[in-house]
Amino acid sequence: MGSASSAYRVIYLDVDGRTQKVVFSRFCSPCDIKELFCTATGLSRNTTISLLDSTGAMVSIDPTMPNNSERSPYKVVPITGGQLADKEELFQNVLTQVAEQFSRAFKINELKTEVTNRLAMLEKRVELEGMKVVEIEKCRSDIKKLREEMASRNNSSFLDDNKKLTPRRDVPSYPKYMLSQQTIDALRKPTFDVWLWESNEYHLSQETVEALRQPIFDVWQWEPNEMLSCLEHMYHDLGLVKDFNINPITLKRWLLCIHDNYRNNPFHNFRHCFCVTQMMYSMICLCNLQEKFTQVDILILMTAAVCHDLDHPGYNNTYQINARTELAVRYNDISPLENHHCAVAFQIFSQPDCNIFANFDPEAFKQIRQGTITLILATDMARHGEILDSFKQKVDNFDFTNEEHVTCLKMVLIKCCDISNEVRPMEVAEPWVDCLLEEYFMQSDREKAEGLPVAPFMDREKVTKPTAQIGFIKFVLIPMFESVMKLFPQIEEVMVQPLRESRDRYEELKQIDDAMNEVQKKKSENLTMGGKKK
Repeated sequence: MGSASSAYRVIYLDVDGRTQKVVFSRFCSPCDIKELFCTATGLSRNTTISLLDSTGAMVSIDPTMPNNSERSPYKVVPITGGQLADKEELFQNVLTQVAEQFSRAFKINELKTEVTNRLAMLEKRVELEGMKVVEIEKCRSDIKKLREEMASRNNSSFLDDNKKLTPRRDVPSYPKYMLSQQTIDALRKPTFDVWLWESNEYHLSQETVEALRQPIFDVWQWEPNEMLSCLEHMYHDLGLVKDFNINPITLKRWLLCIHDNYRNNPFHNFRHCFCVTQMMYSMICLCNLQEKFTQVDILILMTAAVCHDLDHPGYNNTYQINARTELAVRYNDISPLENHHCAVAFQIFSQPDCNIFANFDPEAFKQIRQGTITLILATDMARHGEILDSFKQKVDNFDFTNEEHVTCLKMVLIKCCDISNEVRPMEVAEPWVDCLLEEYFMQSDREKAEGLPVAPFMDREKVTKPTAQIGFIKFVLIPMFESVMKLFPQIEEVMVQPLRESRDRYEELKQIDDAMNEVQKKKSENLTMGGKKK
């Protein structure tokens, strides 16, 4: 993955002896760049301008224009009416010649006449024989083919490469499922009974199985029932179903009950649950954790990830405590949400049809319960500094045989997975930022209405996407993942480096926002000064 800095250009302009810095994307059109230069120099946006370098040579205004420095800024020169008229006359002559050449090359006039005549004949035929349905459909088909032929003949020689169709992003580029061999054989027989065919007759494709092991997995391409199938596969693939004698039907029922106990919040919903669990699964695979941990530890990691935000109401602990909600009162203001997630999780386990731990003896179940609760409580961001500092003290002399060390690592791993969206590609990660801000704004609007304190990073009037992400990535995500990287160097390329690139991209966006705000501020000041002089 390349650096995001190459997507932006920096140009310096001479504005009345003062150097003005202008930042724009390399994907901007020449027209957008020209308007940006006009705004920066105080000219009307529709002013026609020329750009001159320090030697007086003209510089093209486009995304590929040469870089300059503060010491050699470009000068913006407005073009007068006379110059513009001459250029327009020259352009009109060239345009006329090109049109004539295209007309001769493609015989456009003759084609138009032919098409018009044929269309008139076909439309008259439709009118005369309108009662004959078959003929009407045939005529419509002929007209459609003729119009497509006309479009093809007119445009095929000079199609715009930028308008080529792009693949859909809402589905993977690989098949999600494969039918079982038994189903394939049965489909070939006339006795195949469609009423007996069920979803368990197909399984995840090999491409899906491999993709699930990667941190770059696109979680937006899967429906809830498909995500449930993927979660089920993870428990089987890690050997948890076999090693702990988990009833496969109970596993299905439990996962379905988990789905039903996540609310439809913008961010804290079942897709977030799947996202966190899939990242945990990918870290287990990437870091070879099954060679370091016991299978009980792996079961605790996966189960805590699945349950970590059950029945999240969409309003964080700060709101719960300030609003003195039932949850805050019940749990004495101590991680009220995380305690609630644990309680809901074990209420579900208390149902015999959903108890995947039914075959565990009491002592083993106690260990699973304590381990799961410990990890879910660790996801309270109020404890972030405490947990990370404890891990940093152990990481240089880490001992996988030390239970305290292993528990601390498991707490850090679930924390990494819980806030790991920026590890994923930009097109997967960025929608999560929008979802989180939507949930934040819902909370801050409610806090304002109820007269409660509002955190600046949740206030729609104060926060932007770059400002929301830069500090979080720099001071929370990167330090935590770099600490884990000391134990597992293999995560640097696929997890830590994408975080660094995401930080750089948001810092570039903030620079652009700041530059545009500065231009707007100076423009407002100039208007104010002009008004006072009058």
